[in-house]
Amino acid sequence: MTVFPEIHWPTAPSEASPVLLLHGGNVANWMWQPQVDVLEDRLVLTPDLPGFGAHTHEVWPGLPAGADQLAARLAALRITTPIDVVGLSLGGAVALHLAARHPELIRSLFITGAIVEPPGPMVKATAKLQLLLWNAPWFWKTQAAAFRLPADSRSIYVEHGLSVSGETARRMFDDVTTGGIPHGLADFTAPLLAVVGEREPQSIRDSLHVIRDVAPHADVRLAPGMHHIWNVEDVDLFNETMRRWLDGQVHPHLLET
Repeated sequence: MTVFPEIHWPTAPSEASPVLLLHGGNVANWMWQPQVDVLEDRLVLTPDLPGFGAHTHEVWPGLPAGADQLAARLAALRITTPIDVVGLSLGGAVALHLAARHPELIRSLFITGAIVEPPGPMVKATAKLQLLLWNAPWFWKTQAAAFRLPADSRSIYVEHGLSVSGETARRMFDDVTTGGIPHGLADFTAPLLAVVGEREPQSIRDSLHVIRDVAPHADVRLAPGMHHIWNVEDVDLFNETMRRWLDGQVHPHLLET
């Protein structure tokens, strides 16, 4: 299986805050390669979440426990200064729970594609169908094409999708289809940017308004023309959005909602 490091050291001594990148649910930390390449001035952490990548021997523990495990991992690495967190899809949901449960760890938060609004019947039916097809290679190939993944990422996507256990998938989908804002997020005051691809399903786009209702200081935006995994769909746009946010700015090409 393709292995991607979980710790990426800066090329020169740096006082910039570390960056924690949290991957989506059907992938692993390899999805962040295009972003690690432009963060050479920072310590970057790209952990595989429980049940994914190097941790497929584990079973997904749920969003609160997943967030607590991340906090414990940061403590084990002796990272005590607040960090910048970037999360996509499942990683975005984990990031919200990390913010709610361990706000002192976070300097800023940038999430995209996180579902907090319970999806409609169509999305839930699709999730059930995905579970039935979980071990079929053609299913993963079709998913890769639907997400507009570049050709050089599709074989890795299929490989990692097939490596995830059915039990992890079931638990993950239970979390996603339940939705909900984590308790305590209303008390999170660090800068928060929540983005959804303009071409994502309405239920995901609706989550932006739920996040803003709970955290009024959040800046919520649409990524123009983008689908779900837009960090590889349009690497330049995502990287520019991320770098500007780390510098305290919102990319002017993002659309207001």
